[in-house]
Amino acid sequence: MREYLFVLLVAMVATYVAVPAAYRLAVRVGAFTQVRDRDVHAVPIPRLGGVAVFVGFLAATLVATKLPYLRAVFDTPEIWGVLLGGAIVCAVGAIDDVVELDALTKFAGQIIAAGLMAFLGVQLFSIPVFGVTTVLPAPLLVLLTIFTVVVATNAVNFIDGLDGLASGVVAIAALTFFAYSYSISRTFDPPNVLSSATFVSAALAGCCLGFLPHNFYPARLFMGDSGALLLGLLLAAAMISTTGISPAQVSANAVKASVLPLLVPTGILLLPLLDVLLAVIRRTRAGRHPWSPDAQHLHHRMLRIGHGHRRAVLLLWLWAAVASVGSVAYFFLPAGGATALLAGLLMLALGLTRWLPRFSAAGHRPKKY
Repeated sequence: MREYLFVLLVAMVATYVAVPAAYRLAVRVGAFTQVRDRDVHAVPIPRLGGVAVFVGFLAATLVATKLPYLRAVFDTPEIWGVLLGGAIVCAVGAIDDVVELDALTKFAGQIIAAGLMAFLGVQLFSIPVFGVTTVLPAPLLVLLTIFTVVVATNAVNFIDGLDGLASGVVAIAALTFFAYSYSISRTFDPPNVLSSATFVSAALAGCCLGFLPHNFYPARLFMGDSGALLLGLLLAAAMISTTGISPAQVSANAVKASVLPLLVPTGILLLPLLDVLLAVIRRTRAGRHPWSPDAQHLHHRMLRIGHGHRRAVLLLWLWAAVASVGSVAYFFLPAGGATALLAGLLMLALGLTRWLPRFSAAGHRPKKY
């Protein structure tokens, strides 16, 4: 545990320190997010924050290779595959932050990154179905791996619409998944807490926590596509790396063993996935391309019902925690206790979302979007 916490700290400090350099680079190359109809910021803001995030993950990786125990994680090429895939999507996103690539080019970059990760061992080797480890043909598993990575990268990109929203949601997801992955690995026979999934989760959480002080409202630097695509890929890589374990290693309870391996990854990504699903349905019903932008995302709706910028972000963080913690709770608690916790969190989130706009201080009601 100490080495994982050290990795998290290294990633956090390295990212935090790298942000000023990323800011200067963004200003020098003219990478700014201009004010558009669907945006909520009032002046152009530099982007390229993903470069700082990648520096943080790279630093954590290099430090981990020198640690007495974590160096064992590098016995296989998985982490190097994650690093290579992250470098590719970060580079594609950084180019888009400067010159705005077309959607097809960005999509191709994501597929190449996911394919290289799969080639180096970061892929679905089996799928838990009703408590049974189901092995599908290798080409199909590779395609499913690429699909998972592409969906996750775009899901995080979709929710990156308010200062600190995406980095906070991914931090919550990474910390929750770290606890889940670390706890599962302790149940192995013999116990072995060293895994690529746990390492990536710890480093990813550190990167997000290091970036947040610069990115929370009012943001000094946006992460841009270089950051959103990178965070989505790293989160997907961590979750993919846990799919090869037997459901029996998740829980001795047959119901938990059959449900948790699918419930936890879905719950952790539920908020971004929901935003993507609603956007695709909304846009295709209107006769538009699924990737065409609009101002109907979940964060836009939070602003419309009367929440200010900071409060909308904090509430969406809460919803992300409800989904993440609520799903992982079934691993740590009896089913009744986990259900009660989930119900309580849902009531809290619903209550705050519904009633807080009624208690805005006079003269401080958020503007309408």
